[in-house]
Amino acid sequence: MVAGYAAKQMVESGLKPGELHIVSADDAIPYERPPLSKGFLAGKETEASLFISPEDFYREHGIEVQLNSAVDGVDPARKTIHLRSGAEIGFGKLVVATGARVRKLDIPGADSAGVFYLRTLDDSKRIREKAGSAKQAVVIGGGFIAMEVASVLAQKGIETTMTMPEDRIWKRFFSPAMSRFFEKYYAERGVRFAKNASLRELKGSGAVKSAVLQSGEILACDMVVAGIGVTPVTEPLLNSGIELADGVVVNEYLETAQPDIFAAGDVASYRDVLFGKQRRAEHWDNAVSQGGHCAGALLGKREPFIHVPYFFSDVFDLSYEFWGDPEGAEEIVERGDLSSSSFSVWWLRQGRLVAAFVMSRPEDEREAAPRLIQSKEPVSAGTLPGAR
Repeated sequence: MVAGYAAKQMVESGLKPGELHIVSADDAIPYERPPLSKGFLAGKETEASLFISPEDFYREHGIEVQLNSAVDGVDPARKTIHLRSGAEIGFGKLVVATGARVRKLDIPGADSAGVFYLRTLDDSKRIREKAGSAKQAVVIGGGFIAMEVASVLAQKGIETTMTMPEDRIWKRFFSPAMSRFFEKYYAERGVRFAKNASLRELKGSGAVKSAVLQSGEILACDMVVAGIGVTPVTEPLLNSGIELADGVVVNEYLETAQPDIFAAGDVASYRDVLFGKQRRAEHWDNAVSQGGHCAGALLGKREPFIHVPYFFSDVFDLSYEFWGDPEGAEEIVERGDLSSSSFSVWWLRQGRLVAAFVMSRPEDEREAAPRLIQSKEPVSAGTLPGAR
Protein backbone atom coordinates (compact mmCIF):
# COMPACT_ATOMS: atom_id res chain seq x y z
CA MET A 1 0.00 0.00 0.00
CA VAL A 2 2.85 2.41 0.79
CA ALA A 3 4.32 1.78 -2.67
CA GLY A 4 0.96 2.18 -4.39
CA TYR A 5 0.15 5.50 -2.75
CA ALA A 6 3.71 6.82 -3.05
CA ALA A 7 3.60 6.06 -6.77
CA LYS A 8 0.33 7.95 -7.22
CA GLN A 9 1.64 10.95 -5.31
CA MET A 10 4.95 10.99 -7.19
CA VAL A 11 3.20 10.88 -10.57
CA GLU A 12 1.03 13.81 -9.51
CA SER A 13 4.21 15.65 -8.48
CA GLY A 14 5.96 15.18 -11.82
CA LEU A 15 7.68 11.77 -11.63
CA LYS A 16 9.69 11.00 -14.76
CA PRO A 17 9.76 7.56 -16.41
CA GLY A 18 12.46 5.30 -14.98
CA GLU A 19 12.70 7.14 -11.65
CA LEU A 20 10.70 4.68 -9.55
CA HIS A 21 11.22 0.93 -9.12
CA ILE A 22 8.86 -1.09 -6.90
CA VAL A 23 10.16 -4.46 -5.68
CA SER A 24 7.60 -6.70 -4.00
CA ALA A 25 7.50 -10.24 -2.66
CA ASP A 26 3.74 -10.25 -3.36
CA ASP A 27 2.31 -11.63 -6.58
CA ALA A 28 -0.09 -8.74 -7.18
CA ILE A 29 0.35 -5.04 -7.93
CA PRO A 30 -0.28 -2.73 -4.92
CA TYR A 31 -3.77 -3.21 -3.50
CA GLU A 32 -5.97 -2.02 -0.65
CA ARG A 33 -5.95 -4.22 2.45
CA PRO A 34 -9.14 -3.12 4.31
CA PRO A 35 -11.55 -4.89 1.91
CA LEU A 36 -9.73 -8.19 2.53
CA SER A 37 -11.58 -8.50 5.85
CA LYS A 38 -14.67 -6.55 4.77
CA GLY A 39 -16.23 -6.15 1.32
CA PHE A 40 -13.99 -8.49 -0.66
CA LEU A 41 -14.19 -11.22 1.97
CA ALA A 42 -17.96 -10.85 1.98
CA GLY A 43 -18.05 -11.21 -1.83
CA LYS A 44 -19.29 -7.64 -2.35
CA GLU A 45 -16.12 -6.32 -4.04
CA THR A 46 -14.13 -7.64 -6.98
CA GLU A 47 -10.39 -8.23 -7.12
CA ALA A 48 -10.00 -5.48 -9.73
CA SER A 49 -11.60 -2.95 -7.37
CA LEU A 50 -8.85 -3.53 -4.79
CA PHE A 51 -5.95 -2.24 -6.87
CA ILE A 52 -4.73 1.20 -5.84
CA SER A 53 -3.94 1.94 -9.49
CA PRO A 54 -4.56 -0.28 -12.53
CA GLU A 55 -1.67 -2.17 -14.06
CA ASP A 56 -1.60 0.21 -17.02
CA PHE A 57 -0.86 3.13 -14.65
CA TYR A 58 2.61 1.81 -13.88
CA ARG A 59 3.47 1.10 -17.51
CA GLU A 60 2.20 4.47 -18.72
CA HIS A 61 4.35 6.34 -16.21
CA GLY A 62 7.49 4.28 -16.62
CA ILE A 63 7.33 2.71 -13.15
CA GLU A 64 8.93 -0.72 -12.98
CA VAL A 65 7.00 -3.12 -10.75
CA GLN A 66 8.92 -6.28 -9.95
CA LEU A 67 6.69 -8.90 -8.28
CA ASN A 68 7.51 -12.24 -6.62
CA SER A 69 10.89 -10.77 -5.72
CA ALA A 70 11.89 -11.24 -2.09
CA VAL A 71 14.68 -8.99 -0.79
CA ASP A 72 17.37 -10.70 1.27
CA GLY A 73 19.56 -7.75 2.17
CA VAL A 74 20.31 -4.04 1.93
CA ASP A 75 23.77 -2.50 1.59
CA PRO A 76 23.51 1.19 2.52
CA ALA A 77 27.15 1.94 1.70
CA ARG A 78 26.90 0.60 -1.87
CA LYS A 79 23.24 1.67 -2.16
CA THR A 80 22.11 -1.72 -3.37
CA ILE A 81 19.44 -4.22 -2.41
CA HIS A 82 20.05 -7.95 -2.80
CA LEU A 83 17.27 -10.20 -4.03
CA ARG A 84 16.84 -13.81 -3.00
CA SER A 85 17.31 -14.69 -6.67
CA GLY A 86 20.89 -13.40 -6.45
CA ALA A 87 20.23 -10.23 -8.43
CA GLU A 88 21.16 -6.75 -7.19
CA ILE A 89 19.34 -3.45 -7.70
CA GLY A 90 20.93 -0.07 -7.12
CA PHE A 91 19.08 2.89 -5.64
CA GLY A 92 19.49 6.60 -5.06
CA LYS A 93 16.84 6.69 -2.35
CA LEU A 94 15.10 3.74 -0.75
CA VAL A 95 11.80 3.32 1.09
CA VAL A 96 11.51 0.17 3.18
CA ALA A 97 7.83 -0.83 3.22
CA THR A 98 8.09 -4.55 3.91
CA GLY A 99 5.00 -4.48 6.13
CA ALA A 100 4.26 -7.23 8.60
CA ARG A 101 3.51 -10.94 8.66
CA VAL A 102 0.84 -12.71 10.66
CA ARG A 103 1.66 -14.43 13.91
CA LYS A 104 0.85 -18.13 13.58
CA LEU A 105 -0.54 -20.64 16.01
CA ASP A 106 1.99 -22.86 17.76
CA ILE A 107 -0.23 -25.70 18.92
CA PRO A 108 -0.86 -29.28 17.79
CA GLY A 109 -2.96 -29.35 14.63
CA ALA A 110 -2.08 -25.81 13.58
CA ASP A 111 -1.01 -27.04 10.15
CA SER A 112 -4.35 -28.75 9.45
CA ALA A 113 -6.35 -27.91 6.34
CA GLY A 114 -9.04 -25.36 7.15
CA VAL A 115 -6.78 -23.18 9.34
CA PHE A 116 -6.41 -19.67 7.92
CA TYR A 117 -4.71 -16.35 8.55
CA LEU A 118 -5.66 -13.07 6.92
CA ARG A 119 -2.98 -10.78 5.55
CA THR A 120 -2.81 -10.98 1.77
CA LEU A 121 -5.21 -11.01 -1.14
CA ASP A 122 -4.59 -14.74 -1.55
CA ASP A 123 -5.42 -15.29 2.13
CA SER A 124 -8.76 -13.52 1.72
CA LYS A 125 -9.54 -15.56 -1.41
CA ARG A 126 -8.90 -18.82 0.45
CA ILE A 127 -11.07 -17.83 3.41
CA ARG A 128 -13.85 -16.65 1.11
CA GLU A 129 -13.76 -19.92 -0.82
CA LYS A 130 -13.89 -22.04 2.35
CA ALA A 131 -16.70 -19.93 3.79
CA GLY A 132 -18.84 -20.99 0.84
CA SER A 133 -19.17 -24.49 2.29
CA ALA A 134 -18.31 -24.11 6.00
CA LYS A 135 -20.94 -24.69 8.69
CA GLN A 136 -19.04 -23.88 11.88
CA ALA A 137 -16.10 -21.53 12.39
CA VAL A 138 -13.78 -20.54 15.21
CA VAL A 139 -12.21 -17.08 15.02
CA ILE A 140 -9.23 -16.65 17.32
CA GLY A 141 -8.62 -13.16 18.66
CA GLY A 142 -10.57 -10.21 20.01
CA GLY A 143 -9.18 -7.31 17.94
CA PHE A 144 -10.49 -5.56 14.85
CA ILE A 145 -9.43 -8.21 12.29
CA ALA A 146 -11.09 -10.97 14.32
CA MET A 147 -14.18 -8.80 14.78
CA GLU A 148 -14.45 -8.09 11.05
CA VAL A 149 -13.92 -11.70 10.00
CA ALA A 150 -16.41 -12.99 12.57
CA SER A 151 -19.07 -10.54 11.35
CA VAL A 152 -18.58 -11.61 7.72
CA LEU A 153 -18.73 -15.33 8.56
CA ALA A 154 -21.81 -14.91 10.76
CA GLN A 155 -23.58 -13.02 7.98
CA LYS A 156 -22.88 -15.95 5.68
CA GLY A 157 -24.88 -18.15 8.04
CA ILE A 158 -21.84 -19.85 9.56
CA GLU A 159 -22.07 -20.71 13.25
CA THR A 160 -19.19 -18.61 14.57
CA THR A 161 -17.36 -18.60 17.91
CA MET A 162 -14.76 -15.98 18.86
CA THR A 163 -12.11 -17.12 21.34
CA MET A 164 -9.86 -14.63 23.12
CA PRO A 165 -7.47 -14.63 26.10
CA GLU A 166 -8.95 -11.38 27.46
CA ASP A 167 -12.12 -11.01 29.49
CA ARG A 168 -13.78 -8.76 26.90
CA ILE A 169 -13.63 -7.88 23.23
CA TRP A 170 -10.81 -5.60 22.07
CA LYS A 171 -9.74 -4.68 25.57
CA ARG A 172 -6.73 -2.74 24.29
CA PHE A 173 -8.89 0.00 22.74
CA PHE A 174 -12.48 -0.36 23.91
CA SER A 175 -13.81 0.85 27.23
CA PRO A 176 -15.77 -1.77 29.23
CA ALA A 177 -19.05 -0.17 28.13
CA MET A 178 -18.01 -0.35 24.48
CA SER A 179 -17.03 -4.00 24.81
CA ARG A 180 -20.43 -4.76 26.35
CA PHE A 181 -22.20 -3.06 23.45
CA PHE A 182 -20.30 -4.98 20.76
CA GLU A 183 -20.52 -8.31 22.56
CA LYS A 184 -24.29 -7.92 22.85
CA TYR A 185 -24.56 -6.83 19.21
CA TYR A 186 -22.57 -9.86 18.04
CA ALA A 187 -24.43 -12.29 20.30
CA GLU A 188 -27.77 -11.07 18.95
CA ARG A 189 -26.47 -11.99 15.48
CA GLY A 190 -25.43 -15.50 16.45
CA VAL A 191 -21.77 -15.08 17.41
CA ARG A 192 -20.64 -16.97 20.51
CA PHE A 193 -17.78 -15.85 22.76
CA ALA A 194 -15.21 -17.91 24.62
CA LYS A 195 -13.45 -15.33 26.81
CA ASN A 196 -10.44 -15.82 29.08
CA ALA A 197 -9.74 -18.74 26.76
CA SER A 198 -6.76 -20.04 24.84
CA LEU A 199 -6.47 -22.95 22.45
CA ARG A 200 -4.76 -26.17 23.45
CA GLU A 201 -4.99 -27.98 20.11
CA LEU A 202 -6.86 -28.36 16.85
CA LYS A 203 -8.18 -31.80 16.04
CA GLY A 204 -9.13 -33.52 12.82
CA SER A 205 -7.86 -36.10 10.39
CA GLY A 206 -5.99 -33.89 7.91
CA ALA A 207 -8.64 -31.15 8.08
CA VAL A 208 -9.68 -29.33 11.24
CA LYS A 209 -12.86 -30.64 12.87
CA SER A 210 -12.67 -29.14 16.35
CA ALA A 211 -10.78 -26.68 18.52
CA VAL A 212 -9.91 -27.73 22.08
CA LEU A 213 -9.58 -24.97 24.68
CA GLN A 214 -7.22 -25.13 27.66
CA SER A 215 -10.31 -25.58 29.83
CA GLY A 216 -11.07 -28.80 27.94
CA GLU A 217 -14.10 -27.35 26.16
CA ILE A 218 -14.38 -28.62 22.58
CA LEU A 219 -15.65 -26.33 19.81
CA ALA A 220 -16.79 -28.13 16.67
CA CYS A 221 -15.63 -26.36 13.52
CA ASP A 222 -14.68 -26.94 9.91
CA MET A 223 -12.67 -23.72 9.60
CA VAL A 224 -10.47 -21.65 11.91
CA VAL A 225 -9.32 -18.08 11.27
CA ALA A 226 -6.59 -16.79 13.58
CA GLY A 227 -6.29 -13.03 14.02
CA ILE A 228 -3.61 -12.97 16.71
CA GLY A 229 -1.52 -10.05 15.52
CA VAL A 230 1.42 -9.43 13.23
CA THR A 231 5.16 -8.89 13.46
CA PRO A 232 7.13 -6.43 11.30
CA VAL A 233 9.19 -7.87 8.46
CA THR A 234 12.73 -6.69 9.23
CA GLU A 235 14.86 -9.67 8.15
CA PRO A 236 16.02 -8.00 4.89
CA LEU A 237 17.66 -5.28 7.01
CA LEU A 238 19.65 -7.51 9.35
CA ASN A 239 23.36 -6.62 9.18
CA SER A 240 22.53 -3.42 7.28
CA GLY A 241 23.40 -1.08 10.12
CA ILE A 242 19.82 0.21 10.15
CA GLU A 243 18.37 0.31 13.67
CA LEU A 244 15.66 -2.29 14.31
CA ALA A 245 13.37 -2.33 17.35
CA ASP A 246 9.78 -3.47 16.89
CA GLY A 247 10.21 -2.50 13.26
CA VAL A 248 12.55 -0.17 11.40
CA VAL A 249 13.36 2.79 13.62
CA VAL A 250 12.90 6.16 11.91
CA ASN A 251 12.68 9.75 13.08
CA GLU A 252 9.82 12.21 12.62
CA TYR A 253 10.87 12.60 8.96
CA LEU A 254 10.54 8.82 8.44
CA GLU A 255 14.32 8.69 7.91
CA THR A 256 16.55 5.89 9.17
CA ALA A 257 20.00 6.80 10.45
CA GLN A 258 21.39 5.72 7.07
CA PRO A 259 21.37 8.47 4.44
CA ASP A 260 18.60 8.32 1.81
CA ILE A 261 16.86 5.32 3.42
CA PHE A 262 13.33 5.73 4.76
CA ALA A 263 10.71 3.38 6.19
CA ALA A 264 6.92 3.60 6.09
CA GLY A 265 3.77 1.62 6.82
CA ASP A 266 3.41 -1.35 9.16
CA VAL A 267 7.17 -1.87 9.44
CA ALA A 268 8.05 1.70 10.46
CA SER A 269 8.58 2.56 14.13
CA TYR A 270 8.37 6.33 13.74
CA ARG A 271 8.68 9.25 16.10
CA ASP A 272 5.13 10.47 16.74
CA VAL A 273 5.63 14.13 17.60
CA LEU A 274 2.00 14.58 18.67
CA PHE A 275 2.24 11.95 21.41
CA GLY A 276 5.99 12.18 22.06
CA LYS A 277 6.69 8.46 21.57
CA GLN A 278 7.85 5.90 19.04
CA ARG A 279 4.83 4.36 17.32
CA ARG A 280 4.30 1.53 14.87
CA ALA A 281 0.80 1.67 13.38
CA GLU A 282 -0.76 -1.27 11.53
CA HIS A 283 -3.62 0.46 9.79
CA TRP A 284 -4.65 1.56 6.30
CA ASP A 285 -4.54 5.27 6.99
CA ASN A 286 -0.99 5.10 8.27
CA ALA A 287 0.22 3.34 5.11
CA VAL A 288 -1.63 5.81 2.87
CA SER A 289 -0.38 8.88 4.74
CA GLN A 290 3.20 7.68 5.09
CA GLY A 291 3.27 6.58 1.46
CA GLY A 292 2.33 10.09 0.40
CA HIS A 293 4.86 11.57 2.81
CA CYS A 294 7.66 9.38 1.45
CA ALA A 295 6.74 10.43 -2.09
CA GLY A 296 7.58 13.98 -1.09
CA ALA A 297 10.79 12.87 0.60
CA LEU A 298 11.93 10.97 -2.48
CA LEU A 299 11.36 14.12 -4.52
CA GLY A 300 13.43 16.25 -2.16
CA LYS A 301 10.95 17.61 0.41
CA ARG A 302 11.94 17.32 4.08
CA GLU A 303 9.01 17.79 6.43
CA PRO A 304 8.10 16.05 9.68
CA PHE A 305 5.32 13.48 9.52
CA ILE A 306 2.66 14.93 11.82
CA HIS A 307 -0.47 12.84 11.75
CA VAL A 308 -3.25 11.80 14.14
CA PRO A 309 -3.40 7.97 14.21
CA TYR A 310 -6.67 6.82 12.65
CA PHE A 311 -8.53 3.70 11.62
CA PHE A 312 -12.04 2.68 10.64
CA SER A 313 -13.97 -0.55 10.72
CA ASP A 314 -17.16 -2.07 9.35
CA VAL A 315 -18.87 -4.92 11.23
CA PHE A 316 -22.34 -6.18 10.41
CA ASP A 317 -24.26 -2.98 9.56
CA LEU A 318 -22.10 -0.76 11.77
CA SER A 319 -19.30 1.59 10.71
CA TYR A 320 -17.07 3.38 13.18
CA GLU A 321 -13.92 5.48 13.31
CA PHE A 322 -11.17 5.82 15.90
CA TRP A 323 -8.58 8.56 16.27
CA GLY A 324 -5.62 8.94 18.58
CA ASP A 325 -4.18 6.82 21.38
CA PRO A 326 -6.13 6.13 24.60
CA GLU A 327 -3.09 4.92 26.55
CA GLY A 328 -2.78 6.72 29.87
CA ALA A 329 -6.18 8.42 29.64
CA GLU A 330 -7.51 9.68 32.96
CA GLU A 331 -11.13 10.32 31.97
CA ILE A 332 -13.57 8.74 29.53
CA VAL A 333 -16.52 10.81 28.31
CA GLU A 334 -19.49 9.26 26.51
CA ARG A 335 -21.95 10.87 24.13
CA GLY A 336 -25.16 9.30 22.89
CA ASP A 337 -26.61 6.02 24.08
CA LEU A 338 -24.21 3.09 24.46
CA SER A 339 -27.13 0.68 24.27
CA SER A 340 -27.82 1.97 20.75
CA SER A 341 -25.62 2.03 17.65
CA SER A 342 -25.12 5.80 17.82
CA PHE A 343 -22.53 6.94 20.32
CA SER A 344 -19.10 8.44 20.71
CA VAL A 345 -16.41 7.97 23.34
CA TRP A 346 -13.70 10.51 24.20
CA TRP A 347 -10.50 9.86 26.16
CA LEU A 348 -8.89 12.76 28.05
CA ARG A 349 -5.45 13.06 29.64
CA GLN A 350 -4.31 16.11 31.55
CA GLY A 351 -7.24 18.11 30.23
CA ARG A 352 -6.56 17.32 26.57
CA LEU A 353 -8.18 14.94 24.11
CA VAL A 354 -5.98 11.96 23.26
CA ALA A 355 -8.44 9.59 21.54
CA ALA A 356 -11.98 9.46 20.19
CA PHE A 357 -14.38 6.81 18.87
CA VAL A 358 -17.33 7.95 16.75
CA MET A 359 -20.16 5.79 15.37
CA SER A 360 -23.24 7.22 13.63
CA ARG A 361 -22.93 10.61 15.30
CA PRO A 362 -23.29 14.22 14.05
CA GLU A 363 -20.62 15.40 11.63
CA ASP A 364 -19.29 18.00 14.08
CA GLU A 365 -18.08 15.17 16.32
CA ARG A 366 -16.18 13.50 13.45
CA GLU A 367 -14.58 16.80 12.50
CA ALA A 368 -13.70 17.76 16.07
CA ALA A 369 -11.96 14.50 16.99
CA PRO A 370 -8.73 14.77 14.93
CA ARG A 371 -8.66 18.56 15.23
CA LEU A 372 -8.76 18.55 19.05
CA ILE A 373 -6.18 15.76 19.29
CA GLN A 374 -3.74 17.56 16.99
CA SER A 375 -4.25 21.04 18.43
CA LYS A 376 -3.85 19.82 22.04
CA GLU A 377 -6.17 22.60 23.15
CA PRO A 378 -7.62 22.25 26.68
CA VAL A 379 -10.97 20.46 26.79
CA SER A 380 -13.33 19.08 29.40
CA ALA A 381 -16.39 16.87 29.46
CA GLY A 382 -18.53 19.97 29.23
CA THR A 383 -16.76 21.50 26.24
CA LEU A 384 -16.51 18.39 24.07
CA PRO A 385 -18.96 18.18 21.14
CA GLY A 386 -22.41 16.82 21.94
CA ALA A 387 -22.63 18.25 25.47
CA ARG A 388 -26.16 19.18 26.47
